[in-house]
Amino acid sequence: ACLASEDIAWNSTAPDRTHKAQTASMTNVGTSRPSRAAATLMLDDALMKIIHRDGSKGSKHAKHNGMIPLGVHSSFGDFPQDLAPQAWSSVTIQGMALHKGLKKSSSAPGLTKGHGTGTMHAAFVGLGGAPRGLAPPPPQAGALKQRPVPSSQFRTFYDRGDLPLAVFQGTGGGKIAWKVDIEKLDFHHYLPIFFDGAREQEDPYRFLAVQGCYDMLEKGGSKLLPVVPQLIIPIKTALNTRNPTIICVILKMLQTLVKSGDMIGEALVPYYRQILPVLNIFKNHNSNIGDKIDYSQRKGMNLGELIAETLEVLETHGGEDAFINIKYMIPTYESCMLA
Repeated sequence: ACLASEDIAWNSTAPDRTHKAQTASMTNVGTSRPSRAAATLMLDDALMKIIHRDGSKGSKHAKHNGMIPLGVHSSFGDFPQDLAPQAWSSVTIQGMALHKGLKKSSSAPGLTKGHGTGTMHAAFVGLGGAPRGLAPPPPQAGALKQRPVPSSQFRTFYDRGDLPLAVFQGTGGGKIAWKVDIEKLDFHHYLPIFFDGAREQEDPYRFLAVQGCYDMLEKGGSKLLPVVPQLIIPIKTALNTRNPTIICVILKMLQTLVKSGDMIGEALVPYYRQILPVLNIFKNHNSNIGDKIDYSQRKGMNLGELIAETLEVLETHGGEDAFINIKYMIPTYESCMLA
């Protein structure tokens, strides 16, 4: 009876022992160190949910306005709309007009009255001496307006289970359990995917992408320099969203990339025309708080200061041609190396 009870107890704990063995083997392969940037994003999301209880700053509201991509119904994709109408019944996106192409400007000349008249002869007198009124003001340029965040390749690869990582469910939190050694990864294939996923606004996509980038940049070494040209398009796509949070994340990763190896800063100089235009727009985007204390300074989310710091890092590590190329794209930049 005692032996039978011991066998039953041993068999009942078999799944638990199997899970622990898998976790231990995965941990032995490689567990990343917690990243300050990735953990800060998770804490900010939790704080926003506490402050804005109406959900106006949450991902659901952003999906409703078409600012971030929708999730898929299953790992195989979305259900057909005609065969599963209930799955699409609650999808009412107001911002989908942004994805349908360009629309006519409000100041464009036209022939019909009311719609499309624009500024065509608006300040002149009409037939019979009747005034036609004042010309409408020019439309806003919208340079600082946020753009919709396009779906990334990281989301697709993670949903299909093609990435060799998992969230490490430990007491510390903020770690990644890699299934293979980071040094053995194909950086030409995986690093652009992780950089592409850094613009995601939902977890676990954003956490895994940001933390994975820092892990690969830490262990990359000489493998990083040949991959630099493939990182330009993901960086440019993320910066063009005009989202301050995404821009801060990308700038921190860009600084880490430049400091991760020799000649990386010089390899980025030919691509300043793709990276720096957005930084020129937000260069003076500072918060004027007077003599008050900025308690969130430790997070490094002040966009203006982060851009100035990033430009100094690019100039310091970019070689002799870095300053003149930065000056060409950002005329108000002053060198940090010239006395």
